[in-house]
Amino acid sequence: MSDSAREKKKKIDYGALSSPFMRIPHMDMRAARALLDLGFKEVYELRGRDPDIIFGEYKKMRPTASVDILKFIKNAVDFAEIEDKA
Repeated sequence: MSDSAREKKKKIDYGALSSPFMRIPHMDMRAARALLDLGFKEVYELRGRDPDIIFGEYKKMRPTASVDILKFIKNAVDFAEIEDKA
């Protein structure tokens, strides 16, 4: 494999992939990494949290973060709250 081919190969974030957030249906690996970077370790920690505030905190850390991560954070918060009632 040439050097340019290696550079183009996507890096795999094994920490995010093995996180509890990846058991959330349709979760994006970048969003899982964002939650980990913010200090969340478990899904239940998202209960009662405002997704917009979580995303705002992440934007402070990573100003170039894509806004599409917000929909995955909203999904994660919804999942945490539904899981609590199950």
